[in-house]
Amino acid sequence: MSKFLPLAQAVSENLKTGDSVAFEGFTHLIPTAAAHEALRQGFTDLTLIRMTPDLIYDQMVGMGMARKMVFSYAGNPGVGLLRRVRDAVENGWPRSLELEEHSHAAMANAYEAGAAGLPFAVFRGYRGAELASVTHTIKSVTCPFTGEELAAVPAVRPDVTFIHAQKADRKGNVLVEGIVGVQKEAVLAAKRAVVTVEEVVDDFDDLHPNLCVLPAWTVTAISVVPGGAHPSYVHGRYARDNAAYVEWDEIAADRDRFRRWMQENVMEKTPNDFAGRVAHLRNAA
Repeated sequence: MSKFLPLAQAVSENLKTGDSVAFEGFTHLIPTAAAHEALRQGFTDLTLIRMTPDLIYDQMVGMGMARKMVFSYAGNPGVGLLRRVRDAVENGWPRSLELEEHSHAAMANAYEAGAAGLPFAVFRGYRGAELASVTHTIKSVTCPFTGEELAAVPAVRPDVTFIHAQKADRKGNVLVEGIVGVQKEAVLAAKRAVVTVEEVVDDFDDLHPNLCVLPAWTVTAISVVPGGAHPSYVHGRYARDNAAYVEWDEIAADRDRFRRWMQENVMEKTPNDFAGRVAHLRNAA
């Protein structure tokens, strides 16, 4: 049970200033509580990695935590752009932000390469695209067997990955239900992995064996944070808080309002506050 830690301890023991870090989640299971705890602890100079940066990276960039973002899509899903990211890129507020942009296919393959311990990923991609002209880590290689020219990108190997999941058992194994995205690969590719979960159960014996289970040896620390993915949804638990995403667009549009909101809703809160935020969303899951 030493793997099970309060979130504040799990974050402080596994994330360091200057780290490359992935807070991964795709559509649901976004590790918001872990990102907010990282914000409260004040880390800086982070390289933020994620296929689909949304609100949590907008918040971290807006608070000056990031020096670089490695990604394949950035936006407030269903609403529009990430206003704090755009302000950092265009105006250097609160600090400048370096971007390394890829396609979804490149990021997925890069995580898989990292999980396999390979130095880079090879795939068919970027044909007819101009992204390679602005992203220096996109290269090409020639297949030694067919002579075909293929795309190559460096493997993604985060110092630490954070994900959210439905359950952990008492041995430290983690169950992910619903859309998996690249969470499994992001954990396997990382030097350290922290998982927030909705609950801890005795075992997974009554569940389908083909559900995604991360073995205990792949996970460094587990923290129980019910509601910890809000405002994203958790398959089978609670629905997506669409109103929160719409509201964020207005909050993030103004620097002063953004700072006030972050102080009131992140810096002065604790992980225990998340359970109350999803109470009205559980019946809609």
